[in-house]
Amino acid sequence: MLEERERKEPAMNPFQKNESKETLFSPVSTEEVPPRPPSPPKKSSPKICGSSYPLSIAFIVVNEFCERFSYYGMKAVLTLYFLYFLHWNEDTSTSVYHAFSSLCYFTPILGAIIADSWLGKFKTIIYLSLVYVLGHVLKSLGAIPILGGNVVHTILSLIGLSLIALGTGGIKPCVAAFGGDQFEEEHAEERTRYFSVFYLSINAGSLISTFITPMLRGDVQCFGDDCYALAFGVPGLLMVIALGKYSGNQESLMPSIG
Repeated sequence: MLEERERKEPAMNPFQKNESKETLFSPVSTEEVPPRPPSPPKKSSPKICGSSYPLSIAFIVVNEFCERFSYYGMKAVLTLYFLYFLHWNEDTSTSVYHAFSSLCYFTPILGAIIADSWLGKFKTIIYLSLVYVLGHVLKSLGAIPILGGNVVHTILSLIGLSLIALGTGGIKPCVAAFGGDQFEEEHAEERTRYFSVFYLSINAGSLISTFITPMLRGDVQCFGDDCYALAFGVPGLLMVIALGKYSGNQESLMPSIG
């Protein structure tokens, strides 16, 4: 009977584990984990003359001044170009002028979509500024009398205006916001002042161009007539300068901003 009971007892504990002392008393390491090295401080953008304003703000404001000068300077003589250079009638000139203006205020939607969904603000400004400059070049070529006939001038002008509308509208929703992104959170007051200076540059460029560009057209003679090529070329040159200033100083822009 005793032998049978001993044979049955192991069968009554089928899930009993044979745990060793090594398993129950595993040694714990007493070595201290070395502390992680401190993260490097965030690199701040260069400032203007030791102030709290980022250096990139100066380039953004100059870029906007030149861009507004080029846009409104071109528009100041655009209707005269249609009437007296392309010899369109008043109805056609007015229709094309307002169609161009409407397109300029529609393309900001495209610029915002491209910046937010694809390229980011900085690359959108650079690439569409190149389109902008190309439009000014074609518009200036379309105002040279010896370059083809009226059909060539019309084609160059319409293509140039389309590219200008895409360029000026495409960068419009990006530039002001990109400038605001250059400020750290603790510089909210400087950011507010930046927007005041930014919009001052817009109005200054627009005002000055409406005086200078018509003078370039009427007071300067080229090819024996009013110099529309110069009136369109000078605003385009300012846009080239703006693009060069902007793209040539991208190291001063905050690298974390798209």
